[in-house]
Amino acid sequence: MADSQEVNSIEQATPEELTAIIAELEQYRERLVNDTLSMAQRAKVMKAQAMAYLEPNLAQIDAQIQALRERQTALSSGN
Repeated sequence: MADSQEVNSIEQATPEELTAIIAELEQYRERLVNDTLSMAQRAKVMKAQAMAYLEPNLAQIDAQIQALRERQTALSSGN
């Protein structure tokens, strides 16, 4: 969960900063999936099992990305 300083910094972020944050989160998400699936393959764990394990984390990352995109859209439209 984000602390109040993190929330304030996101509230004050420029659209360009939000774009960079979104890109970093998307890269992190992709790396998390790829690394987990690679480790699962080496450990002979089924892909579906590994993805089920990851799903709560991916949902949280996706929600954060969506919130940042909404904030970015609001800033871009002048709200």
